[in-house]
Amino acid sequence: MKKVWIISMLLIGYHSIWAQPGIVASGNQMGLKSASNGHIYGKIVDNSGVPITDASVILLENKMEGISKKDKSILFLGTSSKSKGEFSLDELPVTGTYQLNVSAVGYLPLELPVSFGTAVGAAINVGTIKLLIDATGLQAVTVTASKSLMKLDIDKKVFNVEKNIVSAGGTALDVMRNVPSVNVDIDGNISLRNSTPQLLIDGRPTTLTLEQIPADAIESVEVMTNPSASYDASGGGAGILNIVLKKNRKTGYNGSVRVGIDKRGALNGGGDISVRQFKINLSASIMGNQNKGQTTGSTNRVNLTDIPQTAINQNNFNKSNGGILFAKLGLDYFITKKTTLSLSAIKVHGEFSPNESINIQTDSLFAAGKVSNYSQRLSAGNREFDGAGLVFGLKRLFATKGEELTA
Repeated sequence: MKKVWIISMLLIGYHSIWAQPGIVASGNQMGLKSASNGHIYGKIVDNSGVPITDASVILLENKMEGISKKDKSILFLGTSSKSKGEFSLDELPVTGTYQLNVSAVGYLPLELPVSFGTAVGAAINVGTIKLLIDATGLQAVTVTASKSLMKLDIDKKVFNVEKNIVSAGGTALDVMRNVPSVNVDIDGNISLRNSTPQLLIDGRPTTLTLEQIPADAIESVEVMTNPSASYDASGGGAGILNIVLKKNRKTGYNGSVRVGIDKRGALNGGGDISVRQFKINLSASIMGNQNKGQTTGSTNRVNLTDIPQTAINQNNFNKSNGGILFAKLGLDYFITKKTTLSLSAIKVHGEFSPNESINIQTDSLFAAGKVSNYSQRLSAGNREFDGAGLVFGLKRLFATKGEELTA
């Protein structure tokens, strides 16, 4: 009985050692099993079965928080999928419970609970994980762009002044002062390459001055120093300035009145009005300038071969009084958004009265010596002119930007 009791105790002790966690046996040998040899692996693909590279794989461990006694997910380990969509997480404790989060750009995230309680050999193969495309996320991307201030074309430079707050509220002269390569002097005269350029509005010649064009009506200014064959070659060597007006202006009434005086007391003024309703745009303008010009000059000539030397001295004084009156009436009919018929009439009248006074001193040689003679020449004139014109125009825009037909 004593031998049986000893053998039984040995068997019970051996069974207890075998049943302890962390102890392994192989054949007749016994050893300590590691508590951190867990392994989780798998593959990530999309709906079509194509592997997803660089997908984010995060393993969260579920633990109870000490103070609140609530379950909390804590980041334990992370990795990313390889070129074939495969991933692997090694050296994991097999006693914990986990949550596997898989995400990728453009795909819906996926959460997968993981536990080693039912795993064979402390390894879990989650298999092939399919991620669904996040269509809503792809549609949320918006790309915006704005016009550049300057654009270079083959035969011109285009300066965008539509959003130029510097010249807002002014006239086209204020716009030209901010356009590179265009010079505007203190009197409002514009020059391009030291010469006066030809002024166009929407590609057509115009009788309007820059003071008559509001700055907020201008979309862009085209500077053409070497105009193409589509423009008249008689514009001179300075080039062309083409003012492109904004389209689809609001309907209503617009008008302006201006008046001025120069240092000699000459008056100038004018007024403009435009009415646009539905498909009709009616505009009228009138301008008057008074002229009180004065010019002085002198001419001196010395005859070096005369003995004694003789000379001719001449002083002249020119004065001109008069003025010019200009009026224009225009009508635009918008057949469609791309086709416009235009009819305009102009009337010009001017009167000038130039006066000239010339004082002349002339030396003459006689036998008795040099004699000087004095003379005065007075001249007066009257110049009057009248002009009238009638212009009919057609403009057709095409679908391709820059293509148009004008007549």
